[in-house]
Amino acid sequence: MDFSADSSYLQVSTGSYKRQVYEVPSGKQLVDQAVIDRITWATWTSVLGDEVIGIWSRHAEKADVNCACVSHSGINLVTGDDFGMVKLFDFPCPEKFVRTCFCIVTTKSPVDIMVLYCVSRRSVMEISPPLNL
Repeated sequence: MDFSADSSYLQVSTGSYKRQVYEVPSGKQLVDQAVIDRITWATWTSVLGDEVIGIWSRHAEKADVNCACVSHSGINLVTGDDFGMVKLFDFPCPEKFVRTCFCIVTTKSPVDIMVLYCVSRRSVMEISPPLNL
């Protein structure tokens, strides 16, 4: 669930893999794609939408990518999947089947994932404390 930067809209991903956007506080569903495309989001945790099409591999099934989070700077997106991989992408990621940075991870439990190092096209990145995905 994510709020727009001005807190006027809320986006959610449904169990049937649909992205829905609602007006706040009325709760009215927004269906005009042109309006949705102009919204600036304060956060992004959805695995659905034109902005994140590239996170899905050619052979991915709907449930393979479990979570996503955009960095505070708004330029990177990290995802977690069913295969235990944490992947780093540029954000937005609108092109299908983009190359990704596969991160080296350690896990204390299936829920706690610590990204140790990730080599991307731009830099080497260290993230800590552990991400709770």
